[in-house]
Amino acid sequence: MPQEVHGNITGIRDSQLAELAAIYDCPFDTDEFAPRDLLTELARHSCALNREIAVYVSRDGDVLDVTVGVIDSVPLSDLRLRRNAKRLSCVRCIHTHPSGTACLSDVDLAALRSLMLDSMCAVGVCDDGRINGVSAAFLTEKVNGVPGITESGIYSLKKIPQAEWMQEIALADERVMQGSEGELADAPERALLVGIDSEKSLDELYALAESAGAQVVGRSFQKRPKPDTATFVGSGKAVELQLDAQALEVDMVIFDDELTGAQTRNLEQIIGVKVIDRTTLILDIFAQRAKSGEGKLQVQLAQLKYRAGRLIGQGLILSRLGGGIGTRGPGESKLEMDRRRIREQITNLKRELDQLQKQRQLRRKSREKNAIPVVSLVGYTNTGKSTLLNKITDAGVYAENKLFATLDAVSRKVALPDGGEFLLVDTVGFVSKLPHDLVEAFKSTLEEAALSDLLVIVSDASNEEMMFQHKVVEEVLSQIGADHQPRIDVLNKCDAAPLDSNEIPMLPKALRISAKTGEGIDNLFGEIAAHLRKTEQKITLLVPFAQYGVINELRQKGRVLDETYEDAGTRITVMLKADAAGQIAGRYGHMILQES
Repeated sequence: MPQEVHGNITGIRDSQLAELAAIYDCPFDTDEFAPRDLLTELARHSCALNREIAVYVSRDGDVLDVTVGVIDSVPLSDLRLRRNAKRLSCVRCIHTHPSGTACLSDVDLAALRSLMLDSMCAVGVCDDGRINGVSAAFLTEKVNGVPGITESGIYSLKKIPQAEWMQEIALADERVMQGSEGELADAPERALLVGIDSEKSLDELYALAESAGAQVVGRSFQKRPKPDTATFVGSGKAVELQLDAQALEVDMVIFDDELTGAQTRNLEQIIGVKVIDRTTLILDIFAQRAKSGEGKLQVQLAQLKYRAGRLIGQGLILSRLGGGIGTRGPGESKLEMDRRRIREQITNLKRELDQLQKQRQLRRKSREKNAIPVVSLVGYTNTGKSTLLNKITDAGVYAENKLFATLDAVSRKVALPDGGEFLLVDTVGFVSKLPHDLVEAFKSTLEEAALSDLLVIVSDASNEEMMFQHKVVEEVLSQIGADHQPRIDVLNKCDAAPLDSNEIPMLPKALRISAKTGEGIDNLFGEIAAHLRKTEQKITLLVPFAQYGVINELRQKGRVLDETYEDAGTRITVMLKADAAGQIAGRYGHMILQES
């Protein structure tokens, strides 16, 4: 029974497919690199179809695969016969270049290295089907962990050094294990970015990938009305990405939207490298940056919930033993559990997070008891929230020009110039297409914003996408139920923004500041104080000594600003919430000396 011919076989007659399938039975001598009859047959079919044809041959001379491509390319698969990825695959590839020369392309050489082939051979085919030359390339010693390449030059069909090339394969097998390993293990993963939304969204994916530690070496944008259900970008584009991935020698391809498990599996089978989506990338960044125990638990929960439905057939992302982007957090062993075990792990994580949430609620009640108002810094990631917190409080929070540089919520007490204090909270930054599982997992942390007395929405005035980012922040705030509080809009990084303020898309009543230089911080303080005063009322009472219990009640319901003892009793000035002030006025109005 004939073997199957793979690749682009659309429009090929059954008789011609049968002739191509007969190549599987082509005999090879042990010292023969490529029989002349085989090369002549490949050239004839390649000319007739005007398509590249590739044949994979084992060292034993068995034809393992016959694949038809398009006019200038053919998909190259990993048909490794050795499990050791550091050794040669024991497979050589012989392929045609219709209407072209026998010069090996960059894609050919990249595939030789990435697939660890014994050899890559190119056959130049003239328009009349004649062979105008044959060349081959082999791997050599490693330099910094990357195998080198040596090319043979171009030979005529009659002068192919068959035995010498077979000997070159034997030498390459020894040489590829030699040379310096270098710092390959510490080298950043090379990434190719793919999007169908917009170039601007792809720009943000670039920043996310760099924030995760990847080296972006290429990007591909294809405007589509909706994703393809099987491969997200369509089968033709997926084959193009395979060639791009081979030419750029990438370790992974990152897609700018969320992929289904089937799409991930199909893409990895076509492209031949690890495929991750935007959600996996963001989760990976969170796994790197979470420092507190609660933050790590939240990331693990989000990762497990996201991957639970994608465990079956996830391909390369789960089969690789090494770490890397998209594999941090819970760890490979946990991700390979069955669904029942995953559910158990999710339940345990939720239980631990519930306990931490109860502790936070107790701390929150303590703050409410002491009537300390809470002001939360919210905004898009990398708008300078942590820098602003450091400027105001000297908190020493880690701040860097990276997306999601800090994750764990940090709070500090701040004294107001006119008396009193408030708690300033730095929250996690938002981003477009924020993973749903991440929002759910971090809901307890994001509650800090939902339960705040005042929101300070920090925007990056130097970013041309500021208004879009501000809209994303508003959407996430609405998602977590934090769209009812009073807020102050702040345009940060004005020192790096255009000098002409008219060039900055101003928000209504937005304050211009620079957390870096301190410009506008005093104005921000004034606005915060004014907003807090709207929700609080300062009352001064003279409480007779005989009614000292009133003072205890005032301390419980408000924040004491001043307390002095006089002959008639205790003069106390307290800051109260509006409803508490009404209660005090109703019960002890005769003691009130002053209200403001």
